[in-house]
Amino acid sequence: MTGDTQTIPQPASTTPTEAAAPPTVPAARSAPLARSSAARELGLKRGEFELAVMLGRVRTVADPTGARRRVSRAEIERVRETPGFPESLREGVKAVGTAEGAALLDITQARFTRLARTGVLTPVKFYLNRYRAVVWLYLAEELREFAACEANAPLFTGRAPDTMRAQLASGADLRARNWRRRQVGFLLGQSEDPWERVAVTASFLDPMSLAQLVGDPYERAYLHRLRPQPLTQAAPESPTTHIVERITTADDPDEICWLRANLSLGLAEARRHRPAPRPGRPPVAATPRPHRVPEQPPAPVTGDGAGETDRKEEPRGLLRWLRRRRGRPED
Repeated sequence: MTGDTQTIPQPASTTPTEAAAPPTVPAARSAPLARSSAARELGLKRGEFELAVMLGRVRTVADPTGARRRVSRAEIERVRETPGFPESLREGVKAVGTAEGAALLDITQARFTRLARTGVLTPVKFYLNRYRAVVWLYLAEELREFAACEANAPLFTGRAPDTMRAQLASGADLRARNWRRRQVGFLLGQSEDPWERVAVTASFLDPMSLAQLVGDPYERAYLHRLRPQPLTQAAPESPTTHIVERITTADDPDEICWLRANLSLGLAEARRHRPAPRPGRPPVAATPRPHRVPEQPPAPVTGDGAGETDRKEEPRGLLRWLRRRRGRPED
């Protein structure tokens, strides 16, 4: 049988490597995002985003270049997939002042201020208004949880407890101290390097105490370089800067004692890890260390133990100090 023969084209041959090669992802799309870009991706304002990071609602990763911590693409997608996004995220980081906070608790602003001054309510952030008065802000979510706890009902009406009245009569105001405790926990949770952790502790001590504890000027300079970013961009000698420094510097005796002890222990660990850099000397490689899980910020003080979580592990450092301050027995 004769006839035209049709030639069927054969597919081009491919090597196993070419067939199995996954699609490439542009480096720009896989790289972690700067904090400002991450805030835009999540539809948050700058202050809301920083609060979300502080509360652990948005996790950050270290930047290899030494810049501020960034947010991975995977974390952006994880947050977007949470139920109720973006309203649930915004509601979880909503901070309110005294007037709105008192309305949430259905009490007067004067009573709300008394609860905050005696340490029953813990502020989450602050700012200075145009008159340079300190305005404390509180998490709306925490206030609603506090109001829902039946054990706190006696604090909303009637005569204040005698201990609280005695505190107010002595002029006590624990808002700054409670804010510092919360801020220390957050910053330590974000720091993995031993020298960075020491710098966090050092940033809450006055310069004289730091000079007494860290006699080496090169170590002090290194700690100063690693300090957390300042909370104000005002000039160093401006009244605003002085007010912020007063709030961020420990003044409670027990608080100072804990910070000094924690700094001494942390400094010894950091020196074993690697020495502080010195001029004219090559940098020394860090001693390998096992992976360390960052500490979580301590639970805020909200009345008779409301808002705290039970911990089965042995309390250390900041948690031990907090329990001793509140008279809570250690496990």
